Amino acid sequence: MAQILYLTRIELDFGARRLLPAECERAGMKRPLVVTDAGVRAAGVLDLALQAFETAPVVFDRTPPNPTEAAVRDAVALLQAEGCDGLVAIGGGSSIDLAKGVAIAATHEPPLKRWATIEGGAAHISARVLPVIAVPTTAGTGSEVARGAILIVDDGRKLGFHNWELMPKAAICDPELTLALPPMLTAATGMDAIAHCIETFLAPAFNPPADGIALEGLRRGWQSIERATADGQDRDARMDMMCASIHGAMAFQKGLGAVHSLSHALGGLVPRLHHGTLNAVFLPAVIRFNAEAESVRREGRIARLAQAMGLAQHTADAVAHAIQALNQRLGLPTGLDAMGVDRDLDAAIVERALADHCHKTNPRLASAAQYLDLLAASR
Repeated sequence: MAQILYLTRIELDFGARRLLPAECERAGMKRPLVVTDAGVRAAGVLDLALQAFETAPVVFDRTPPNPTEAAVRDAVALLQAEGCDGLVAIGGGSSIDLAKGVAIAATHEPPLKRWATIEGGAAHISARVLPVIAVPTTAGTGSEVARGAILIVDDGRKLGFHNWELMPKAAICDPELTLALPPMLTAATGMDAIAHCIETFLAPAFNPPADGIALEGLRRGWQSIERATADGQDRDARMDMMCASIHGAMAFQKGLGAVHSLSHALGGLVPRLHHGTLNAVFLPAVIRFNAEAESVRREGRIARLAQAMGLAQHTADAVAHAIQALNQRLGLPTGLDAMGVDRDLDAAIVERALADHCHKTNPRLASAAQYLDLLAASR
């Protein structure tokens, strides 16, 4: 049986940020805590996003690039000290995921890992969680329309937390907030969105609406990522990338796969590495690996990816080569070696990938040896 749930209130347009105070009121927030990061504040994007508020909300701006349990604790302390009753996340996926972590930690017993998916706790996250409204300032993670969050807990693992109670009460998706995004961050977050569209489409779960959403997101992302990276003021390209991000996450309920198993594993071990960049590096090898999956072959899924990307050849090699060439044109790293990833980490990466929540939703279940091959192919 297919369970198909869509999803939350999404406001998508240039200038949508003006609806933020009304959405806070609709969600029952009288005193929200804004969760963001120092870069969003320094770029002036935070002030732009908050212009519609008559009184400036309380702000926590210490979100790290890969959100941690320690940062969650710091934000909870501020939330409780200020008497805040909900969260507004303004930033990329890190800020949105941190806000979701705060929503759990402020209302559920510690430690945070207790509520992680692979620890069996996700199903027990209750309606006590604080409400979250998400305002993305990048176009990549899609966390604004996702029921999950990825957080590094105190023992160093990068874990997923998934429950429909974590779905933001509203997603305020204003492409104008992405116009100042630097080129390399545009490229890396954009490849995150493209990876989501590809992996969710290849996941074996039966969900035809999600398949259509993923393919349309891929089409928009593929046709516009280079334009958005080259000219951040290209409003049409920025809208396409915002749509690609939303589409990829709307299809998350199908599951992801080995790209994300590896990215989560390595990102937990080396937090300085950008998640979207890791996805871009792992995608070609995983696509070639997944082309042999029975469900992928039976349903002609590689050819359908190639069509959405506008490729003349509809083979796994053609898709993988096109992604590698796109990464190079965007100026992203050519592989793990170029990112300074030590080969001595391979065993630990594989161990964590096998335990990751995305591992079992890959269309072809990878063994430890096959994960090692994927790492070697991504060098």
